[in-house]
Amino acid sequence: MEIRHASNPKDVKLYDTKRLRDEFLMTDLFNIDEVKLVYSFTDRIITGGAFPVKEELKLEAGKEIGADYFLQGRELGIINIGAEGEVILDGEVYKLKHKDGLYVGKGIKDVVFKSIDSNKSAKFYFNSAPAHKKYPTVKIDIDKAEIVKSGDIAQSNARRIVKYIDPSVCESCQLLMGMTILEPNNVWNTMPCHLHDRRMEVYFYFDMDDDGIVFQLMGEPGETRHIVMRNEQAAISPSWSIHSGVGTKNYTLVWSMVGENKTYSDIDWIDLDTLK
Repeated sequence: MEIRHASNPKDVKLYDTKRLRDEFLMTDLFNIDEVKLVYSFTDRIITGGAFPVKEELKLEAGKEIGADYFLQGRELGIINIGAEGEVILDGEVYKLKHKDGLYVGKGIKDVVFKSIDSNKSAKFYFNSAPAHKKYPTVKIDIDKAEIVKSGDIAQSNARRIVKYIDPSVCESCQLLMGMTILEPNNVWNTMPCHLHDRRMEVYFYFDMDDDGIVFQLMGEPGETRHIVMRNEQAAISPSWSIHSGVGTKNYTLVWSMVGENKTYSDIDWIDLDTLK
């Protein structure tokens, strides 16, 4: 499990490109027959990827979370970005097709990831947050999730926002999770950009060409920075940081938030005149 410590915005102003990437960028999330975990001290969110090809993969607790099993005091959100697969929870099987999601409440002892066909492997992207209460496990099919259209092609940001873990869909302690799908010929997500001091966020980009990139914007409004990101990479966005991205062509991203509330619309929009 990789560890990422929380960062002070005053210090981040002094980071060079390598330091920014070391602190906020998450790469190599999908390694064949491995579970990759990145633990951030920013609201103690864990970001991970499971890529079962020939083997079943179990989600294990580590010393970093000080628990007997991974979900002893945590909740979990999963989205399958690969071919059809299974998530097995204490022996109960949940089949997830491409872009299906799953909310898993605290208290589940065994979490196992499996592909249906090793030639067409599943890829399970997930986030986990501390939880104080157990809520029921809920499977969220992509065709049953709440979908909101946003933006317009004139601003190059026409997109569909798919809510998986949200009060309108299922209960959770603090984890919110969803997907933003940009329409063809649109490249911006969340612009004008915004802040929400009450929640941090993780952005995970996929459905990108091998030669495609996204410029993930971050930093304080008057002291912005950027990170160049590629397919199946994720970025930590602290609550004090703006978060927005622009790509070389359209893409899909998974957004996950934890913090003080679960109100998706609790946003502080940033006047473009203040950006520097």
